[in-house]
Amino acid sequence: MRPDESGTERVDLDAGLRIRYVQEGWVPLRREGTTVVVGASRPLGRVARSGIATVLGADIDVIPIAQRELVDRVVSRFPEEFADHAAHGLARADPALSARRVLSRGQKAIAIVVLVVVLAALVLWPLPTVITVIGVASVVFLASTLFKFSVALHGSRFDLVERIEDEAIAALADEDLPVYTVLVPVFREARIVGRLVENLGRLDYPADKLEVIILVEEEDDETRNAIAASEPPSNFLVVTVPRGAPQTKPRACNVGLEVARGEYLVIYDAEDAPEPDQLKKTVVAFGRADASTVVMQASLNYFNARENVLTRMFALEYSYWFDYMLAGLDVRDLPIPLGGTSNHFRTSALRELGGWDPFNVTEDADLGIRASALGYRVGVVDSTTMEEATSRMGVFIGQRSRWIKGYMQTALVHARHPARLIGRVGWRRFLSFALLIAGTPLTFLGVIPFTALLVGSFAIPWADVSAVFPPLVLWLCLLNFLVGNGLMVYLNMMGPYKRGAFWLVGWALLNPLYWLLHSAASYKALWQLITKPHYWQKTEHGMSTFELHDTGAEAGAATTGQ
Repeated sequence: MRPDESGTERVDLDAGLRIRYVQEGWVPLRREGTTVVVGASRPLGRVARSGIATVLGADIDVIPIAQRELVDRVVSRFPEEFADHAAHGLARADPALSARRVLSRGQKAIAIVVLVVVLAALVLWPLPTVITVIGVASVVFLASTLFKFSVALHGSRFDLVERIEDEAIAALADEDLPVYTVLVPVFREARIVGRLVENLGRLDYPADKLEVIILVEEEDDETRNAIAASEPPSNFLVVTVPRGAPQTKPRACNVGLEVARGEYLVIYDAEDAPEPDQLKKTVVAFGRADASTVVMQASLNYFNARENVLTRMFALEYSYWFDYMLAGLDVRDLPIPLGGTSNHFRTSALRELGGWDPFNVTEDADLGIRASALGYRVGVVDSTTMEEATSRMGVFIGQRSRWIKGYMQTALVHARHPARLIGRVGWRRFLSFALLIAGTPLTFLGVIPFTALLVGSFAIPWADVSAVFPPLVLWLCLLNFLVGNGLMVYLNMMGPYKRGAFWLVGWALLNPLYWLLHSAASYKALWQLITKPHYWQKTEHGMSTFELHDTGAEAGAATTGQ
């Protein structure tokens, strides 16, 4: 290197050491004669200094540097490497586990054969073919609904959340706590980042052990400027996600995973408001769990549940899912699709799993299945994160279409090698995966046609309908409508009880209409799976007229069940 006027010269960073720089908290800054000046974000002992000197092949002089500056230096120096690993790391490690390809070669061949057979049957035997398709779809619909009901009903008998006593939290000494990383991927969230900084600033965890990494896309200057204006604490790091494709939340999270220093790591969304003691509760929960438990899922609730009908249905759905469905899956040791936020990981296990699939738009569900395939378990932590429920119809359809498309992707990815999956998880878990992950989008796709057929059977004289469709098919559709909707209404009515939100119970009667919205979203999801499978439909936040403090007392009651 050519020295400058002060006699110093710049030191090129080693791409192979980029992760070590960040996680160990040191980076070479410049060379002064025969000495390399090293910036360190924390004290380095004699052994660490000796190791660094050996790596650099020179004597070193250590000066303090902020971790945020260190990370920024490394990421800005190697944007291509970070972008490439974030997008293609999992696909390179195991292409079969990546949703980068919608269909494998074998799946394409099967799809073509099935399509040709169905089209030929429609031409040669149109009515019997339609009747057969409706009959098979009805059986799948009923099986998936009964499975969910059985699992949730089983989960209602158990309270698997181990209550973390106040004494256990008070007994934690700050100096003994592990480093905890919080990842917050944001994109075009300038109007709510101030609230984000405020919410995460309430976390009860020592600042020197807490690393909050806000992941901002390279072109999103508006959000980056808004974060700077909010004056975040020194342990908040704003990491620029290098430009690349696909531009998805999991790709951003993979960048964060590479630079994370925490023994534990949690994901929060931009609008999340976790309970202040959630991290400490999770540390206690992990300490009580065995090594096979690599994820702790906190419950989610909505601060704007009373805003309108849509937010009420959201709250009912989440209550049933987190309080009954997850409990039932856990009790039966079945694969658990993770939620997209408030997942607390053992960071080493998350890296072993390959991080998130950036091509899967419900990366959380996919990660839960991969964890189960390796014999890992998901625990539930006694804490709640408050979120903003989507309150507008168009935003809801877009959000749900992404979620359903992700379930379709996950089903296709893990069905590429069914024998391998069965060998890893067994038949019972495999059937659970099929009914929950594949069965959910199939069920939603069936809602609109089944409802139309049922309504048509009442609108048209029975003799005319039965002349076209056998009574068995019509009765099966009626059974699906009554039993399927009846069971889900019942489950949604159960949901509020553990959270003490009894005012929600009556709204569960609207669940059949709520499912029609899901069905509309499922057809949008199917179309996008074909036309733009990796497109991430962003959910707009900050649109609610409610604030967290408007329902703070109610949220506490819902959490404790009082």
